[in-house]
Amino acid sequence: MKGHIAHQGQGKYSSSLLSFCLKAAGFSLAGIALAGCSPAEQNSAPSAKPAATEQHAMNESKVSATEKPFGTLPDGTEVKLVTLKNANGIEVDVMSYGGIITKMITPDAKGNMKDIALGFDTLDEYVASKTNNVYFGALIGRYGNRIADGKFTLDGKEYTLATNDGDNHLHGGTVGFDQKVWGIKPFVKDGKACVELTLTSPDGEEGYPGTLATKVVYELTADNKLDMQFTATTDKPTIVNLTQHSYFNLAGSGSILDQQIQINADEYTPTRPGLIPTGEVASVEGTPFDFRQPKAIGKDINVDNEQLTMAGGFDHNFVLRPHAKGELVLAAKVTDPASGRVLEVLTDEPAIQFYSGNFLDGSLKGKGNTYTKNSGFALEPQHNPDSPNHPEWPTTELRPGETYQIQIVYHFTTI
Repeated sequence: MKGHIAHQGQGKYSSSLLSFCLKAAGFSLAGIALAGCSPAEQNSAPSAKPAATEQHAMNESKVSATEKPFGTLPDGTEVKLVTLKNANGIEVDVMSYGGIITKMITPDAKGNMKDIALGFDTLDEYVASKTNNVYFGALIGRYGNRIADGKFTLDGKEYTLATNDGDNHLHGGTVGFDQKVWGIKPFVKDGKACVELTLTSPDGEEGYPGTLATKVVYELTADNKLDMQFTATTDKPTIVNLTQHSYFNLAGSGSILDQQIQINADEYTPTRPGLIPTGEVASVEGTPFDFRQPKAIGKDINVDNEQLTMAGGFDHNFVLRPHAKGELVLAAKVTDPASGRVLEVLTDEPAIQFYSGNFLDGSLKGKGNTYTKNSGFALEPQHNPDSPNHPEWPTTELRPGETYQIQIVYHFTTI
């Protein structure tokens, strides 16, 4: 509310009356003579700005999206790093190599800031880690998760993809989107710190048909959400299943087994050796895969169960409850009781992969941590694995003239 005093004639206010009026109008009395002020001097007093407007302007000034060099690949290609910050002190770092999120700094319940993303400090470490197939923080494409035997049929033609996971195709192949250098452009818009990533995959790359033009926009919002919007178009019929593969540890380090997870899914897709879906869509009722109510990640991870034994823990696709196309729903929520940090994952995708870091074996070290088994978890919104070979499942086909469009949101909050 703007302060304003209307003066009538040349009369002088008493000290007490003027004090009252000035206080009611929102002025500070410091530096103002209470008697003998001329009308000109009184009229020159600045109006008080609305507190909400000042706070909004102050918050806007704290929002930033900045770019800097992050190193050079062995072939000489330069890699850039963009740092997104909001007014609450949350920071998300994204590099052009793989569209990788290298850092997510968020507060605990007491306001202490810590990086909750698994990863490394240098580009060289990320490049070296590709031999371990960990995909820390990466954009995954063209197809997230597995395709059996690296084969699928589209419009009566069989396509053969690169096999990089035994006999199967995983996360886009030998050189997937996680190893590509994306075009990168930081910007601030409507109070959000943003970065746009673009990549064109040529026809036939890794065995996929069609030239695929992909754009991903990360937006860090004022309400502590990382909103990720994926779009793609093609010039030939093809398949697409993009996702984000960040690993989290809400404590910042140590084991994730005491962190509580809830997944809003009544069903999951059991797998056979190679972690390929059997084709069954099974109820989670009465199984270790029932996360409909929050429970510790480690509660059932070591029970005698063929599915868990095969994967070394949780590495399974959960079928989310039915929702309209394009409708954003809460897929999963993870809480760390010790720090009070909470992560919500929202998406408009039909399924989500929950991975409990089973294949981390201590051979990778980064950010002062040794990444041992169960030192991080991943939640990857997606279509079902091997969907191209299961026509009864939601399709991953994309045709010329259509636009592939999905959304994934990480919401950082506290207990």
